[in-house]
Amino acid sequence: MRPFLSSVLTLLVLSSAGVLAASKQQATTKESPKPAAAQQKSSTQTDGDEVFTANCGRCHVPPMSISRRTTGTIIMHMRARARLSREDELLLLKYMAP
Repeated sequence: MRPFLSSVLTLLVLSSAGVLAASKQQATTKESPKPAAAQQKSSTQTDGDEVFTANCGRCHVPPMSISRRTTGTIIMHMRARARLSREDELLLLKYMAP
């Protein structure tokens, strides 16, 4: 019984490693080069995206259909909860409601 259990465990470990290696290779081959226009985002939008990902992205997905006024109100409210600086607040506003 013991040799059978150890061979099953070895088989599971090896197959897991193979699946992991295959998924990593598939992820790298699926990436396609982005067009030049998409790579040339403004630094404000890039910084706003980084602030959103670091602070808001843990709980929220960026809503892109909210007006600038509503977005400003939401960001002011969440600024206190997330302890954002004024600079981060402005970057988020420019990112979410350009």
